[in-house]
Amino acid sequence: MFKILTINPGSTSTKIAVYEDEKEIFKKNISHPESEISKYKHIVDQYDFRRAAIEESLKENGFNLKSFDCFVGRGGLLKPIPSGTYRVNQKMIDDLKHSPLGEHASNLGGMIAHEFEKESGKPSYIVDPVVVDEMDDIARITGFPEIQRVSIFHALNQKATARKAASDLGKKYDELNLIVVHLGGGISIGAHRKGKIVDVNNALNGDGPLAPERAGSIPSWGLYKFIVETKMEEKDFKKRLAGKAGIVAHLGTNDMRRVEDEVKAGNKKFERIYHAMAYNIGKWVGMMAAVLHGDVDEIVITGGLAYDKMFVGWIEEMVKFIAPVKIYPGENEMQALAFGGLRVLTGEENAKEYK
Repeated sequence: MFKILTINPGSTSTKIAVYEDEKEIFKKNISHPESEISKYKHIVDQYDFRRAAIEESLKENGFNLKSFDCFVGRGGLLKPIPSGTYRVNQKMIDDLKHSPLGEHASNLGGMIAHEFEKESGKPSYIVDPVVVDEMDDIARITGFPEIQRVSIFHALNQKATARKAASDLGKKYDELNLIVVHLGGGISIGAHRKGKIVDVNNALNGDGPLAPERAGSIPSWGLYKFIVETKMEEKDFKKRLAGKAGIVAHLGTNDMRRVEDEVKAGNKKFERIYHAMAYNIGKWVGMMAAVLHGDVDEIVITGGLAYDKMFVGWIEEMVKFIAPVKIYPGENEMQALAFGGLRVLTGEENAKEYK
């Protein structure tokens, strides 16, 4: 039996979980007060206090670092790489510290896992980071030669849920064509062709459907005029595009449970905007169906918003003519990290080297 520690740093918390093979035996969400986070100018500066918080939590619950067979951290904003489980090496650490794509709390996952490797002698990994890139070259081309579409999305949950869906169908992941829809604060919709995500929207920087906190793809000329007229600086625009747009911009809240409750209570404004998000998602599913030439075995819907049956029902009404729709609510990130490490420990998968 293998014991695995998974580490998933978020903006104001760090989630950890312990697995024995495929069974979760412990989990904790370590909250980090804003007063503590705000002391640090850069996310990488939070490394020491986050690591210490994890070590303290493990000690309080009777876990010793040397008892683990491996450590698996959430992958961060590295350079584009194929999917898989990667051994954390010094090149990866350097890129996590000085990411070419910017700062994100997930960058700390691999760094902390690697520190635990040094302390215990057991290997550290990351699994399917957000920069997984398996896109067809033709999918990168836009109307501006200077601008290419890029692959940044919820790769960890998309890959894990696609494997689960394949297993439930009695098939291997690389035997199927799937469209996977991740519904979270950001929304990503990927075309999975025989084990590779050959097209997907950039869920971080504004491509795709409007989302709870993301603008989604918007008319280019209107966007240009908005920037010129507001004289908005780059840092403020970035926050507006991915964080203060979408549902929160329209309705003043990113609490999707409140949005659901308002719609059920008869609030027509909330229903109009919420339904518009579902419409956007359905339209993007149709685009991905075209990418797969209509040969789609299943449409898979996952993420936190997949718990809302009304919302998922709106999407299903639009896309069920394409293929059967299967719902897997939740993000299941900790399980996905653990299973990636376990595949390497059992020899089912070879760990890749980050170069």
